[in-house]
Amino acid sequence: MNMPTTGISKFLDKLIRPIFDKHARSTTIIDGVDLIHRLEAYTTNGYLKPKTYLCTFDITDLYTMLPQKESLHILIEFLLQHGYQNVQNIPIDIIRKLALIVIKENIFACEKKFYRQVIGGAMGSVFTLTPANIFMWKWQKQLVHRLENCNEIYDRYVDDIFFTSNDSLESIDQISVPFLDVLIENRKGTLTTSVYHKEIAEPYGVPFGSGHLDHVFRNTVDTAITRAVSYSTTLSQFEEEMRQMKLMFLYNGYSSRHIHRLLTTLFSKYLSNYFILPMFNNSDDFDYLRHQLLTASTVTAYDKVTRTSTTNQTHDKNIQNHIQQPTNNHELIRRKRLIIHRRHEKDLRIIIDIFMNCGAKLSIKQRS
Repeated sequence: MNMPTTGISKFLDKLIRPIFDKHARSTTIIDGVDLIHRLEAYTTNGYLKPKTYLCTFDITDLYTMLPQKESLHILIEFLLQHGYQNVQNIPIDIIRKLALIVIKENIFACEKKFYRQVIGGAMGSVFTLTPANIFMWKWQKQLVHRLENCNEIYDRYVDDIFFTSNDSLESIDQISVPFLDVLIENRKGTLTTSVYHKEIAEPYGVPFGSGHLDHVFRNTVDTAITRAVSYSTTLSQFEEEMRQMKLMFLYNGYSSRHIHRLLTTLFSKYLSNYFILPMFNNSDDFDYLRHQLLTASTVTAYDKVTRTSTTNQTHDKNIQNHIQQPTNNHELIRRKRLIIHRRHEKDLRIIIDIFMNCGAKLSIKQRS
């Protein structure tokens, strides 16, 4: 979103988000794999009982209903409580004034009229997520303290909250709950997880005939396979998930050969090469592969989260530097020698009209 405060918003996000990530890690969920790790530790320590409640709820309209003045006060309280009188040599009072500008001066235009947001934060603002997270840090304090004293779990992913309880809560009568894309069940004291499917989204995915690049389709299938292994507690759950997954991809135009090839790649990466077909001989092989993926996925996901702000800032600088660099004639000639791949016949006329006299070469292929 292009607003007058965009630059300040990016600057504050890069400044404060790493601080929040550092001090709120114990109550913050990165993804479903991260949650499964914490649930398994909870079970290993003997805290999961046959009557343990698994609870989830969400905060409605967190961004748009965020109280502006209060969220600013809580932001400063968070920094002071963790010993920050200044951040990277920027005094906390300056941070407060900059945050006030971003929160209060959200101006946008609609039908030739200018509007200013007076409640909540702008959904398109980079900095909105950080005050919202810090506001939730304050709001959840009492509940977190009570649950931690009882060795329970409390985890949050933006506005989605998951926690466990061994209290006598008459209002909670469910023993299986979906959280993010994980279905969590307490089967008489045994923790079980599997992939959660939203009815509204099934059986749709990225259609294979759409105009995306090849790596999009490859990553879509690869992610689904990895999630099936990571989230399934047992081999039978994995096999059922794979059956549903294959049907979904076939429905969306993917070939069975495409899915088989990616399964084989996954098996050869983590398991012995003696697997001729991508299938498990026993549950031990599945447990080993699942352990490998759970370990690798969490480390990778956490690294991505903690690097997000820095990466965005570096990307902006790279773009700016790239624009400012002069281009010689030799470079221009080299750039004209392109092979451009398109997938839709309706795009071919556009490509021909634009690049007919530019030395471009048109390549038409059929995806297998």
